[in-house]
Formats: sequence, C-alpha cells, structure tokens
Amino acid sequence: MKKPLILVTNDDGISAPGIRALIAVMSELGEVVVVAPDKPQSAMGHAITINSTLYLNKVSAENAAITEYNCSGTPVDCVKLAVNEILHRKPDLCVSGINHGSNSSINVIYSGTMSAAVEAGIEGIPAIGFSLLDYDWNADFEQIKSFIRKITIEVIKNGLPEGVVLNVNLPKLPENEIKGIKICRQAKALWMEKFDKRKTPQGKDYYWLTGEFVNQDKGEDTDEWALEHGYVSVVPVHFDMTAHHMIQQLNTWNLNEKN
Repeated sequence: MKKPLILVTNDDGISAPGIRALIAVMSELGEVVVVAPDKPQSAMGHAITINSTLYLNKVSAENAAITEYNCSGTPVDCVKLAVNEILHRKPDLCVSGINHGSNSSINVIYSGTMSAAVEAGIEGIPAIGFSLLDYDWNADFEQIKSFIRKITIEVIKNGLPEGVVLNVNLPKLPENEIKGIKICRQAKALWMEKFDKRKTPQGKDYYWLTGEFVNQDKGEDTDEWALEHGYVSVVPVHFDMTAHHMIQQLNTWNLNEKN
C-alpha cells in the first residue's frame, strides 16, 4: 500500500522539541513533509499574513527521507503554503504540534497549533492538533509517543467527517500512569485577565497580559476533567461557528419590519 502523505506543522517553531518528536512518530507512519514557522508563533490563533511578504525556505532535515521547510509566517500561513505551493497532492493527514503547553477548553480559540489543524480541515484534510501539558522547552515527549501513534493510526484508518478535526491534549505524566484516552467535550472555562502596567525608563506606559485560568465546568465529560484525572483528552472540533439553536429564535424577531 502507498504510504499516507502527512503534513506536519506547529506554532512553537520548526526547531521546537515538540515538533521534532511529532516528526519522529509520523515518519514511522507515512511520507512526511514539514512546513513550520521559523520562530515561535504561539497564541496567533487563525491569523494570516496579508500586509507583508512571506518567505519559505527549504532546510536540511535530520532524516533524508523527510522534506522540511520553514516559513516566516503564522501556522495557518504554513498550511496554506504547503497545500498551494509545495505538495504535489492533497495530504492524507495534517498533524500540528506537539505544543508545549495546554490547548484544552477555551485555549483552542487562541491556539496557533489548533488553528493550523482547523485550516487543514477547511482545506478538506483530516487533521489533529497535539498538545502536552508541559510548558518546559525540554519536556519529555517520549512518554506520550505511543498515544500519539495510536490516535494517528485510527484517524488514518477511519478518517474524519468533513470539517471536523481533533484537539488532543496529553497530561504531564509518565506513560504508565496515563489511564487511557477519553473522548470529551470542551469544558466551559475562561481566563480572568488583567494587565500588568509598567513604565519604560522614558516614562511611557506599557503592559504585560496576565491572568488566571478558571474552569467553570463541573462536568465529568470534559477535557479539563479528563486531564485532571490522568487521561488523554480528545475533543472533536469543527470550524462552523454558527449557533444553530439561535436561528429559530432570531426568525421571530421583527427584523424586516420598517420602523
């Protein structure tokens, strides 16, 4: 059988240990092409570059069988360039990550890792975003490789519905302490944000965004619950943001009546 073509990207940059671990796993499963940012692009969400030039450079890969490019743009730019300028056919799968830190719950909105996966979904490509709940640059990714391999194989084998991508978060635990994989919904949580206001030596104000993550959801079917209890969380995500339940109610409003 022909090996699946797998596009690998991330938001922490092409040299991040997380993406190097992901490349190692994917190289066991298919033909790998890497297109990733040339520098960290965390929390870029679904941003794209339209007011400046984009650069794409082929780089030397550790494995001669893998083709790698770095890109001056965002994670979404990387996917767009890969699909339109690099790949000779639509990839069978796009994987993004492994992110250094959580992308569970509301974090999916801000995540460059997940936005790259969502962009692949928009392009009709099955996609998975992987994140490890460890912000350390030297995090131990070996402990989670078997779970990443297992989830990826199932997606290759079964496919995903059109427009659906998977948001996979993995707890910071030794492999033998991870209890298993749970299919979840996104927890209702938010960031209680505040700004640390400071002054430059010249007296000009500047700000650092800070905040506290607050989980308001007590459900035991959420990603936050799964991660807190030692499970890998898998949340199916889609990019149709229509609030379908609101359509009928809006149709009762007098929006077309003249004042």
